[in-house]
Amino acid sequence: MAKVILFGEPMALLIADTVGPLEDVEHFTRAISGAEVNVAIGLTRLGHKVEYVTKLGDDPFGHYIEKTLKKNEIGTSFLAYDPVYRTGIQLKNRVTDGSDPQAPYYRKGSAASHITKEDIDKIDLEGVDLIHITGIPPALSQSARQATFRLAERAKENNIFLTFDPNLRPALWEDEETMVRVLNEIAEFADLILPGEAEGEVLAKTSDNDEIADFYQKLGVKTVVVKNGSRGAYYNDGEKSDLVPGFKVEKVVDTVGAGDGFAVGVLSGIIEGKTMYESVERANAIGAIQVGNRSDNEGLPNHEELEAFIKKGRSK
Repeated sequence: MAKVILFGEPMALLIADTVGPLEDVEHFTRAISGAEVNVAIGLTRLGHKVEYVTKLGDDPFGHYIEKTLKKNEIGTSFLAYDPVYRTGIQLKNRVTDGSDPQAPYYRKGSAASHITKEDIDKIDLEGVDLIHITGIPPALSQSARQATFRLAERAKENNIFLTFDPNLRPALWEDEETMVRVLNEIAEFADLILPGEAEGEVLAKTSDNDEIADFYQKLGVKTVVVKNGSRGAYYNDGEKSDLVPGFKVEKVVDTVGAGDGFAVGVLSGIIEGKTMYESVERANAIGAIQVGNRSDNEGLPNHEELEAFIKKGRSK
């Protein structure tokens, strides 16, 4: 069974129970959020062994997150508690029209933002097959940025396949110029990158699929997968390129987490030895499944559910 390491910040998520502006909501349902934790949950549901690298506050939300990770069979050997800094929190309002929900977060100075490259050096990489990082931790703080680079460096040093989702969060960065520079420097370590069209416009100064692929392959990335929303996704692995059509979604409930579901599809396909076309088709399917669910990760499928969805989608 493959062993995957993910690095990021899981947050306590408070989802509004009623429709309307967050300031008018009186009751919330507690859950867990964070791009990397969504990917971790998705991979474990598909039967893969995952370890999560993070730092949590020694507070009720932090302990709730650890219990939730364990409940989802995500390894916590590399989880640490900070006695001073607190666990990040995110709110999310409820929408009924398929629009992006309002989802502000409160993570400045959080425990996860205080992770260091020394923490990364303590991680045992023996038996690790794949490491997945995103552009969120390097936006949290200088120390988390250094930690991200160190994990990418260690992946290269140990010949571990490294995947990178830029996952742009402009509000977390000091400025766009720094964001673009840092994320493209991290990309140079990656074996595979997962930008969206709009992210390509920011990072590679183009939304053209072929040009995005060319930009990153010149930086040394072998495989580039570009998310094209409802149209599907494009991939280029240096030998072959193709556009893989998306799946029809009956009703969009919540768009948050769709990109993370997409990453689950690509990563699980790679781990299981699927072709790139099959991996991207799987990614399109999981992304489509995810937008039909309210939670950031509750709709992530197991193998049987995923295969049934793909089979049904192909027949339409």
